[in-house]
Amino acid sequence: MSRLIVVSNRVSAPTDPAAGSAGGLAMALSAALRKYDGLWFGWSGETIDHWSGEVKIEDRAGVTVGLVDLEPADVDEYYNGYANKTLWPLFHHRIDLAQYERTYGEGYERVNRRFAEVLAPLIQPGDMIWIHDYHMIPMARDLRRLGIKNRIGFFLHTPWPARQLLVTLPHHRRLVESMFAFDLIGFHTQEWSDLFTDYVVTEAGGELFGHGGLECFGRKVQTGVFPIGIDVDGFLAARDSTLGARTYDRMAASAVFRSMIVGVDRLDYSKGLEERLLGYEQFLQDNPSMRGEVFLLQVTPISRDDVDSYQDIRARLDALAGRVNGAFADMDWQPIRYLNRTYRRDQLAGIYRAAKVGLVTPLRDGMNLVAKEYVCAQNPDDPGVLILSRFAGAAEQMGEALLVNPYSREELSDAIHKALTMPLAERIRKWEALMKVVRDTDVSIWRDDYVRALLSVDGDADDGRVADAAA
Repeated sequence: MSRLIVVSNRVSAPTDPAAGSAGGLAMALSAALRKYDGLWFGWSGETIDHWSGEVKIEDRAGVTVGLVDLEPADVDEYYNGYANKTLWPLFHHRIDLAQYERTYGEGYERVNRRFAEVLAPLIQPGDMIWIHDYHMIPMARDLRRLGIKNRIGFFLHTPWPARQLLVTLPHHRRLVESMFAFDLIGFHTQEWSDLFTDYVVTEAGGELFGHGGLECFGRKVQTGVFPIGIDVDGFLAARDSTLGARTYDRMAASAVFRSMIVGVDRLDYSKGLEERLLGYEQFLQDNPSMRGEVFLLQVTPISRDDVDSYQDIRARLDALAGRVNGAFADMDWQPIRYLNRTYRRDQLAGIYRAAKVGLVTPLRDGMNLVAKEYVCAQNPDDPGVLILSRFAGAAEQMGEALLVNPYSREELSDAIHKALTMPLAERIRKWEALMKVVRDTDVSIWRDDYVRALLSVDGDADDGRVADAAA
């Protein structure tokens, strides 16, 4: 049987498969790696004075992981630089924040080449290689240059940018050309796939063939749409766990006689956090009779705090939350509870269940699994209402949510009011439709659909054992 080799910037295989804080993606990929006797390869998160190319092999709850350390310059140029200061803002349509430094691009190419050189000797005939996200776009090209002929797939967890924005990236053509070393490229939504196709056909002169096939740069690649989901059964178990139930009880008691709105987002300018607080402020202005009857719990763990743009948004959010509380708070009521900390999955499930409204309003997002977690956590007999940005990938599937334009504070205000006053029968109808979507896109379905598609692609793979896995 074929092995599956997963490659990602950071290896997140849980040391304890029962850990309540483990994410659904990590659990799903770990299960796949156990099924295919695989390897999870990536950066250890540690630095070393000089690049050694040494790979550390470990066992994590039955999953074999291969870890490499990077030099400080690699982290600065490849990770903090090209990945987080160039590609991340560009892919989220924030070219005003994108930094195009030559050293960033050089570091990105260097680290991908180094990863490929370390991984190549570990690859066996028939292995499938599944590379994840924007950190690793050129890696298949570098593996091909080293003679690797196995099937190599790629999945992009972020949006793909519009062609008119992508061309602002120096060497954009070279980046896209490197993607034609993959056999299968997966996207969350049809929109992201269509934008990739538009670039290839319009900018690079490529051609379409078959269903999702593209030919350009003298090579062919298959594309596909694979909307990711959550580990539904695992999340329900976390919700109903002792800690999940205790957290729900605490939040329900804290919100007694008031309706809680919840937002849970990593601190990032793509999440629309400033726009969200402004929309909530507008709601308080528009609905004076509801002041004191509702509060917003915004959970925002700090991320990438060594990147200037993230420090700036943190300062602005602190000031904005303080301004809203200063203007509207009363002696026994605070309109915003703003928390910069991380909670376990079971705790979040309890928080979601206690919230009457889930506010998920990114300016642009690959999928956004918080939307699916919020729906999954609800009480079927008295569910809350999901307000969802139409610019999140999840909006393509979750049309029964209240879809909003997060740039419009008036539209956010109106949606909050509608959610809080929605009749029970309508809430139940919407929740049932949304919960069906959540179940139909379970992360294990996403994983198996992708692996099955990769196995079916006609490429250069040496598939001596791939046929056995497909049977």
